[in-house]
Amino acid sequence: MSRQARLHSLSFASALRATVREGYGRRALMQDLMAGLSVGIIAIPLSMALAIASGVRPEYGLYTAIIAGFIIALAGGSRYSVSGPTAAFVVILYPVAQAYGLAGLLIATLMSAVILLGLAFARMGRLIEYIPEPVTLGFTSGIAIVIATLQVNDFFGLGLDQLPEHWWQKVAALGAAVPTLDMAATAVAVSTLAVLVIWPRLKLPMPGHLPALAVGLLVAWSMGLMGYSVETIGSRFSYLLPDGSLGAGIPPFLPEFAWPWDRPGPDGGTVELSWSLVRELLPAAFSIAMLGAIESLLCAVVLDGMTGKRHHANGELLGQGLGNLIAPFFGGFTATAALARSAANYRAGACSPVASMVHALVVLAGLLLLAPVLAWLPMASMAALLLMVAWNMSEAPKLIALLRKAPPGDVLVLFTCLLLTVLFDMVIAIFAGILLASLLFMRDLAGMTRFTDVSRQTKHVPGELLPGWKVYKLSGPLFFAAADRVFDELQTDIKGSRGVVLYMDGVPLLDAGGLSALTHFTQLCRRQGIELVIADLQFQPLRALARAGMMPVEGELKFTPTLAEALQPLLST
Repeated sequence: MSRQARLHSLSFASALRATVREGYGRRALMQDLMAGLSVGIIAIPLSMALAIASGVRPEYGLYTAIIAGFIIALAGGSRYSVSGPTAAFVVILYPVAQAYGLAGLLIATLMSAVILLGLAFARMGRLIEYIPEPVTLGFTSGIAIVIATLQVNDFFGLGLDQLPEHWWQKVAALGAAVPTLDMAATAVAVSTLAVLVIWPRLKLPMPGHLPALAVGLLVAWSMGLMGYSVETIGSRFSYLLPDGSLGAGIPPFLPEFAWPWDRPGPDGGTVELSWSLVRELLPAAFSIAMLGAIESLLCAVVLDGMTGKRHHANGELLGQGLGNLIAPFFGGFTATAALARSAANYRAGACSPVASMVHALVVLAGLLLLAPVLAWLPMASMAALLLMVAWNMSEAPKLIALLRKAPPGDVLVLFTCLLLTVLFDMVIAIFAGILLASLLFMRDLAGMTRFTDVSRQTKHVPGELLPGWKVYKLSGPLFFAAADRVFDELQTDIKGSRGVVLYMDGVPLLDAGGLSALTHFTQLCRRQGIELVIADLQFQPLRALARAGMMPVEGELKFTPTLAEALQPLLST
């Protein structure tokens, strides 16, 4: 399929169908099964940790990976993407969960799904092409800082029940709680983080998450033998058994269907579905949808570079929309493609979206069979796991390279997005970053638009011009940010001339602002008795002038298809 077709087509299960058309056999199935098993094992603790970081119980992260992960893989447009809870959403989801509870979070996810489906049907799969790299690096680095801040409480066992709303308030509260540092929790967290840091250097095929958690669990058990208690998933979370008793950790049951607004609200109460609630959640839903689209398409683009395959952008948005539309009815919150898990999926030998569907089934098996074991995982180890996720998300090497090599404008955009993400809101950061990047780009583009007097350059003018005539070569787009300046300077330069030739083969664009400036310039020439010849127009400027009705006037304004034709009657030799 051509690039244009991929950008503009929309079909259900486009990646899966493309794989089947190319041929899918037993060997590919076995590779997908093994890759799905590997990624599913990684996804179990990550999904739980990201649910906790988002302000909800850990099992809801598993529900998200199971339901949304399966549906997005089935319906989407990227062969290797693995979807589920991701760290990027924590900064949006945590405040929503605190203010509106699980019910509000699921309603916001539903609303974001509708927006994603709208983007898919509007063929907005090219969205990622319009996000500059400094913007993406800026807000992802900002998100990494926020996530890391949220983990300090559990990493050091500070015992804070709830953190304030704003980042600087969180930092102040964590700083004030430093005297309550728990050495046992810190030892567990540091040992877990140490394994996560060292493990990749061993070049072993097994991912480091499980060994790190095993070491953390061992350290926590050792601390228990010495009389220290370390908080675990089982000690923090509980659930109601059918007989009315409480179980520790996560419930080993299949996710049940329920209306999202019937789930627990803030403080365990209920929420009333109303237009006012929808209006309150709309900004968060829009943020979720935009970040979900950017994150999933960015992941697909990176995977294309790794694999040589090509994703279907609108199909991926369709899959993301359907996954996030259905998951909330089973307790799943916002999901999108996770780059780390997707890359691990490809490296594990995945051939098709079947691997991602297998990953969802492995998470389901983990929920049903391993719930008692998962309850023993220390909260400090989960915090260490998320700290490593935040570090990887920050893309520090790429960030440093950009700071060293990029123009000052790109560095300004990056720091603007980073600071706005940390201090205020990610959507504000993205829009401010894109606006700032656009303004800086227009400034640079406007600086490229200039005119040059070529009257004495034999390359362009092969002889002596008639007295009083000048030839100017215009280069660069004549748009609103550049045209007025260029024609103002040109107006000063042509004073006292008898005639002027504007050689415009280097002008690829003429917008409304440029057309207005050119019209004023022609009127000025007419008033001053200066004959104007416009030569060698490119297609777009020519069409713009034709649509504006600018016509030649004998003795005042003339158009020629080439510079040579314009100069023919003006050369004295």
